[in-house]
Amino acid sequence: MDNLAGRVALVTGGSRGIGRATALALAEAGADVAVNYRNRTAEAQQVCDAIARLGRRTVKVAADVSSAAEVNRLVTAVEAALGPVGIVVNNAGVSQPVTLETLSEEVWDATIAINLKSVFLVTQAVLPAMRRQRWGRIINISSTAAQTGGIIGPHYAASKAGIHGLTHAYAAWLTREGVTANAIAPALVETDMIRNHARATPDRIPIGRLGRPEEVAEVVVLLARNGYITGQTINVNGGAYLS
Repeated sequence: MDNLAGRVALVTGGSRGIGRATALALAEAGADVAVNYRNRTAEAQQVCDAIARLGRRTVKVAADVSSAAEVNRLVTAVEAALGPVGIVVNNAGVSQPVTLETLSEEVWDATIAINLKSVFLVTQAVLPAMRRQRWGRIINISSTAAQTGGIIGPHYAASKAGIHGLTHAYAAWLTREGVTANAIAPALVETDMIRNHARATPDRIPIGRLGRPEEVAEVVVLLARNGYITGQTINVNGGAYLS
């Protein structure tokens, strides 16, 4: 298992929920952590303050990761503050529940851009440094919705399923270069994204409760440390989908 001390991690959507737990877990494991966010400046600063208390370097950078220009600015800022990114956690996402009758092209396009296109843009931006170092970890946060259809809608399920294809391709293409690529597919995790969703109830999960962000973050750290796991989807779902 690789020591993460001195490694630089970038967590998109890192101001709350799974992103927040992941940023803190990586810092506890020894990494310096960049926290990306879009609007929640105060919450991002709280995460950075917690990382600093752990004795790790950190920086927060506001950026819309569905925009190539914003992503390039984000990665440039992170590299200037902390150095080349070795671990990227593509966590930023949006969830807009709809019915089949109300699913519009606008909602579809926005969901694909934020949930899927951002994974491509951010990964492409950090990949050159990983390949130069011959060490990198690409960790993409997907969803059980990619495997079961989920409760949000086809737009969300499709965006998360696309992450699996991207993950497989990066893993296959980079396997000889010291760069791994894996996805994590959580089921219902207790975050702001699902807290107000009427159908997001514990009885949907065989284990009988919602997941905790920290339970997903533990798997992120495992994948960051392990250089032999690649091209896999790790299911963290309380038995909601059996693979």
